[in-house]
Amino acid sequence: YEQMPEPRFVIVVGACASSKGPFPESYSLVRVKDYMKVDMYIAGCPPKPEAQAYGILKLREKILQGEYHESK
Repeated sequence: YEQMPEPRFVIVVGACASSKGPFPESYSLVRVKDYMKVDMYIAGCPPKPEAQAYGILKLREKILQGEYHESK
């Protein structure tokens, strides 16, 4: 992530990446949002291709409208 040029965008894909899926109390899993700002969540286990395309297009809309966060 740090080596990516700015602006940087983070898309969290799937239930496990966003909420630890079926293992919410596991000590060995972490949520991405606990470590960096997330721009888009794509739900599902696994997420459908349509959901992935929709999420990417919605993030694109946010970027074009200037509704994205500044990198830390």
